[in-house]
Amino acid sequence: MARLTRPHASASTSSTASKAPWGWALAGALAGLLLILLFQAPARWLTAALQQSSQGRLVFQEARGTVWSGSTKLTLTGGAGSQAAATLPGRVSWLIQPAPNGLQVKLQADCCMQQAWRLNLIPSWSGAQLVLADSVSQWPAQWLTGLGTPWNTVQIEGQLALTTQGLSLQWANGRMAMTGRLQLDADNISSRLSTLKPMGSYRVILQGGAEPVLQLETREGRLQLSGTGQWAGGRFRFDGVASAAPEHQDALSNLLNIIGRRDGARAIIKVG
Repeated sequence: MARLTRPHASASTSSTASKAPWGWALAGALAGLLLILLFQAPARWLTAALQQSSQGRLVFQEARGTVWSGSTKLTLTGGAGSQAAATLPGRVSWLIQPAPNGLQVKLQADCCMQQAWRLNLIPSWSGAQLVLADSVSQWPAQWLTGLGTPWNTVQIEGQLALTTQGLSLQWANGRMAMTGRLQLDADNISSRLSTLKPMGSYRVILQGGAEPVLQLETREGRLQLSGTGQWAGGRFRFDGVASAAPEHQDALSNLLNIIGRRDGARAIIKVG
């Protein structure tokens, strides 16, 4: 008896083979669309994520460009419910590029940097590390009024010089550690609460380590500030003193009342 054949099986195979190129073409088109979306994603996607992660303390306006290369205006606020806000003059721009061990970021503020900040973001299985190349930048002290109380009451004026050396932040297993040094020099500082202009110049040093330490000192001035703070067990504690010479106590009395708890001619500062 002759064996019967099934001609429809070969037709089905032929049909599947003819459809395969269309499947590959569709997959390629989707992959290309995904790459275009990835590399041309609008800058507002990045700024929206940063604004949300800062709980609204950083507000980005007029974002231009892409996630990888763009610019924006940057406003500092007191967060949800605060009416205080202060915007940096000019724009802040960024450039993000792949690096052998992660991402390289260049950050430039028109108002405040002669050279861009260079950062390396290095991911790992347990977290990530952010390394900032040594840098020097100048910032207007008035920008701090955007933080709300007590900064918008004090309304300091002057210049802030920020210097970093070997600064690195590491996140691992839900904890953050810092190495390196950050120094902030506040020069020729004045306030609307005092007729003394300027009141003085001050220095804040943040030194990394197992438990980072913060030191506040007066470089020169009629208002004397000093104090020490430390991060321990994930909490920050600071103890400081503000004082004025007898001949300047009347001119600085209102400011001392805002800075801390009055103790005669001094104001005691405690945080944490």
